[in-house]
Amino acid sequence: MAVWDPFREMETLRREIDRAFEAAGASPSRTSRQAFLPARGARQYPLVNLYDDGESFHVEALAPGVQPGDIDVTVVGNKLTIAGQKPGPTDVAPERLHRSERAAGRFMRTVELPSDVDQTKVTADYRHGLLALTLPRVESAKPRRINVHAS
Repeated sequence: MAVWDPFREMETLRREIDRAFEAAGASPSRTSRQAFLPARGARQYPLVNLYDDGESFHVEALAPGVQPGDIDVTVVGNKLTIAGQKPGPTDVAPERLHRSERAAGRFMRTVELPSDVDQTKVTADYRHGLLALTLPRVESAKPRRINVHAS
C-alpha cells in the first residue's frame, strides 16, 4: 500500500501551475518584481526584532533611508502595523541608472504581538535607521504572580 505524502502532492501541483504559466508565456522568472526587496516577500520589510521584558514589548525595526515623517505606526489590539515610503534615487535620470539594488517604494508590515497593548502609552523613536518601539501591555495582560500556600 502506498503512503500518501501531502508535500509531494503540493509540489506536483506547483509544477503544474508553473507549466500553465509558462504555456501562457508568463514564466515566473520573467514576471516583474512584486516585492519591495528582491528575494523577500513584500510583507517582510522592515525586518523586526520583538522581545518582551514582562511589562512591555519592544520592537526594533530596521528601516534605513526612511524619513521619520514617512513612517506610520498603528496599533489595534495586539496587531502592530508599520508602514511608510522609502524614496528612490531622484537625481538620476532612469536611462542613466545602470544598477539599482537598494529597495525603494511603499512598504507595510503587520506583526502580531503575543498580547494586547495599551495604545495610549506606545512610544516610538527613530535613530540611525532603526525604529525602536515600546508597547506597554494592558494591565489585564501583564503576568501576575500567584503565591501557593501549603495547607
